[in-house]
Amino acid sequence: MNAVTKIDENVTTLEMESPAKPTAPVSVALAEKPEPAPRKKARRGGRFALMVALPLALAAAGTYVYVTGGRYEETENANLRQARITISSDTAGRVVTADIAENQVVKKGDLLFAIDPQPYRIALAQADAAVAAARLNVEQLRAAYNQAMAQERSAASEVDYSQSQYDRAADLANKGINTKSSLDEARNDLDKAKQQLAVAKQGIESAKAALGGDPDIETDKHPTVLAALAARDKAAYDLEQTTVQAPADGIIAQASSFKVGQFVGVGTPLFSLVETDDTWIDANFKETQLTHMKPGQKADVVLDTYPDKTFEATVQAVGAGTGAEFSLLPAQNATGNWVKVTQRIPVRLQLTDPDAKLALRTGMSATVTVDTGVSRGFPHFFSHAAAAE
Repeated sequence: MNAVTKIDENVTTLEMESPAKPTAPVSVALAEKPEPAPRKKARRGGRFALMVALPLALAAAGTYVYVTGGRYEETENANLRQARITISSDTAGRVVTADIAENQVVKKGDLLFAIDPQPYRIALAQADAAVAAARLNVEQLRAAYNQAMAQERSAASEVDYSQSQYDRAADLANKGINTKSSLDEARNDLDKAKQQLAVAKQGIESAKAALGGDPDIETDKHPTVLAALAARDKAAYDLEQTTVQAPADGIIAQASSFKVGQFVGVGTPLFSLVETDDTWIDANFKETQLTHMKPGQKADVVLDTYPDKTFEATVQAVGAGTGAEFSLLPAQNATGNWVKVTQRIPVRLQLTDPDAKLALRTGMSATVTVDTGVSRGFPHFFSHAAAAE
């Protein structure tokens, strides 16, 4: 059977199964397809509606975000801060004990290091001896005052006696019984007695001044004794300062080179103590973000080290000026090529719920979001739109 015969048989079979169909060849009937013109018009209409609706939806969403926005001000230019204390010694000497290491955690009152106390013990003993000597000197001054008082009484008695002798000699001389020489001798003795009385009175004033103007002053209230007691307290204070304790809870830093045996001077920085109980956030906001920011507003803080943990904070204070104003070389913009740059102002936030389980370290980067409680609103939006027109 050849190919022509096979085609004729197939056509005959199809005509018998579908007598209602046209008698055209099968190959021609299969090649013809219905025109999809109505469907193309529907698709074009849907695309046009989508092209119009999408920009409108985006514009509506943008308008909503703008109108309801502006309440939360956010910045990533923020860092966690902790107080850092520079540890130094109030006394000079050689270190004999050092119970610290780099990055060691210490508690308030823990011993950090100790200086050789022997020279300061000797100085304290000398100060105690000086106090005893000052008290003894006051007793001697009081005895000198009493002696001056006795001399004054003796001189006053001698003046009375010499005065009576002179009066008697003058009476006899007037009667012609006594000679003129005897009268002159009595007058001379009276003058000497008066001079001795004057000297005795000056001695009393001198002894009284040595006692601070008060002969009945208490020994320990005398200026000399007070000075000796102050020197003794200073010696005792220096001895106490030979042991240096941690002023607060924290972590030791920059102590790698601090060793036993080195000599330290008064006020020389030795190492640092970072306080872990005093933690805050310094956030640098743009000046345009501070319009409605005030102390007391709530804020959320997220540290880069703990991205899944949100810390609650409160705005404590807004900086007194921009960072450029407090730099070592403030910018001078009085030139012809000045370009306006948005400045940043530091804002301090106090953490209200620091997690003691997390290791917070000074200098950590943070993201701060402050709730100002003020959004732009529709009046604000329309006023800006009218200004733009």
